Amino acid sequence: MVLPRQRNAKGSNATEIEKKIKRGNALRQGSTWRSSRGLMALLLVALSVFVVAGWLYVTSLDSDITETLVSKGELVSPQPRVYSVQCSEDYENYQRYPGCTPQKCGRAVTDNVVTREEAQVLKRLAERGLALAGSDGGASILDLHSGALSMGKQFVNIYRYFGDQIGEVFTQEDFELYRNVRKRIQAAIAETFDLDPTLMYLTKPTFFSRINSTEAKTQHDEYWHPHIDKVTYGSFDYTSLLYLSDYGSDFTGGRFIFMDQNANRTVEPLAGRVSFFSSGSENLHRVERVTWGTRYAITVSFTCDPAHGISDPAMPEDTHG
Repeated sequence: MVLPRQRNAKGSNATEIEKKIKRGNALRQGSTWRSSRGLMALLLVALSVFVVAGWLYVTSLDSDITETLVSKGELVSPQPRVYSVQCSEDYENYQRYPGCTPQKCGRAVTDNVVTREEAQVLKRLAERGLALAGSDGGASILDLHSGALSMGKQFVNIYRYFGDQIGEVFTQEDFELYRNVRKRIQAAIAETFDLDPTLMYLTKPTFFSRINSTEAKTQHDEYWHPHIDKVTYGSFDYTSLLYLSDYGSDFTGGRFIFMDQNANRTVEPLAGRVSFFSSGSENLHRVERVTWGTRYAITVSFTCDPAHGISDPAMPEDTHG
């Protein structure tokens, strides 16, 4: 009777020890799990901070937009809305032309120079021309002056490449409207900045642009980088944009952004709206990335240097005859 009791005692002790081991393991597992949960929570917090920081970095340019110069719901007429800024020293590096070289700098927006109907006609002109080719990326251009047209990752001369087809794409009336609109924009710039319009010359590049959300394929497609026209092109003294489509309905994104030291100031495109400004570093700017739809516009540029002036575009038959 003794041996069995001893075995039972041993068995009882073994059972107790096993229970303690299990409880100990359970406690350690619980502690490990709680530690793991704590670590996971810290990792999640760190990841969240990283994601938020990354998002803030990516959107930092747009997050500083604190003022809309003109919204899509406004109608700026009859007088332009003018925002004056101090002229930069950029113009000191070039020959000065009294009556034209900027003495008064700034930016302005008007809805009283080009009608929406005229903008729609010009948009159809751009659509017909760009339908012949277009970039593989998000930005395509059509320059009626030089004939440059985006095609894949390159450019072709639309007049040479398509030859007789041009007469089926464009009309004399298209070019007449283009010239007329250019003259009105030139007059508006001259009046706003107290210039002699006869001392202003159209300069290159002056072109139609079509921008959508397609991924950029070449450097030409990366239209969103901040830049200064006077630094980029040299000949520019005044830059204007004529918008041919509406922000918020034809496309989203694509706002024009002036990047000032204390804030970013935006213009929301509207068909027929003209935005113009002196081209120096007082007007550092960029275009917001288009996120949906298609944005059409015309860049019309002016110089004070007659050596860099260009003529209005003409149908090929006009050029040769």
